[in-house]
Amino acid sequence: MPYFILAIAILAETIATTALQASQQFTKPLPSLIVVIGYGVAIYLLSVSLRTFPVGIAYALWSGLGIVFIAVIGFTVFGQRLDLPAVLGMALIIAGIVVINLFSATSTH
Repeated sequence: MPYFILAIAILAETIATTALQASQQFTKPLPSLIVVIGYGVAIYLLSVSLRTFPVGIAYALWSGLGIVFIAVIGFTVFGQRLDLPAVLGMALIIAGIVVINLFSATSTH
């Protein structure tokens, strides 16, 4: 269940950040509302996940996966380009997340 809560927090943050781009600097009401609600849900669920995960691990997973998801959305939805160093950096982020989850004894209390 803790991983599910953290996954929903990551999803909410990803939706909010996508809406942030679509809000055009908060000039469009619906995407702006999605931003506020999405970030609120994301932060709340991240805080709930801290009952189980150490803050450093939870935040590493939340921010790392959020970076990768937003980069993919930016590429596919908004036509933003990723160069080789960006792709390699995100591959390292994913590798770090895998290492934490497979080998770290600190991933849960």
